[in-house]
Amino acid sequence: MKRQRIWMATGALVVLFVVGGLFGYQQYQASNDDTPRGGPVELPSTQGDFSLTQLEQDQLAVLFFGYTYCPDVCPMSLAVVRQVMQGLDEEQRKRVVPLMVSVDPERDTLERLAEYVGYFGEDFVGATGSEEQLRELADRYDVIWRRVETPDSAMEYTIDHSSSLYLVDRNGAILQRVLYSPTPHMLRSAVESELEG
Repeated sequence: MKRQRIWMATGALVVLFVVGGLFGYQQYQASNDDTPRGGPVELPSTQGDFSLTQLEQDQLAVLFFGYTYCPDVCPMSLAVVRQVMQGLDEEQRKRVVPLMVSVDPERDTLERLAEYVGYFGEDFVGATGSEEQLRELADRYDVIWRRVETPDSAMEYTIDHSSSLYLVDRNGAILQRVLYSPTPHMLRSAVESELEG
C-alpha cells in the first residue's frame, strides 16, 4: 500500500512537471515568436489597383519592400528575382507575380515605379500607398523602414529598410521568408519548392 502511494505521488509529480514544462515552453515561444503575420496587400499599383486576392489559387507573389532610389539592395534583390523568373519554364512563370512595394511614397509615383520595375521584366508589379497604409502593411510583414536625412546629398534622404523577400499566397499567408542574398540560389530553391508543393 505504501509503495502504491509513492508511485501515485511520483506519477502526479511527473504529470505536473510535464504540464508545467509544456506551458512554460508555449509561453517562451509566444514571447519569442517573431514570425510575421502577413495578410492582405491592397495598394495602387503600376497595373491598376492591386490585391493579392487577384492571384489564382495556384499562384504566389514574391513580395519585396524597397524604393527606386535605393543604391544597392533593391536593384540587387530585383535582379535576383529576375534571374529566378528567367530560370522557370513558361507555366511556372505564369504562377509567380513579382511585387515591389515602395516605402518611399513621397518620391515613388506609380509612373516612376512603372519605369523602374520595367527594367526587370514586364511581369514585375510596383505598388505603393499612403504612409499610413505602408506602416500598417510593414508592421504585419515585420518590415522595418525609416527615413534618413542626407542634407549634403542631392537625394536629400535615403531609406533604411528590411531586405527579406516573402513568398505569399492570395490570402497573404507567408509561405516562406527568404533572407537577402546577392545570388539567386536561396530564392530559387524556395520558389521551386512552393511551385512543386
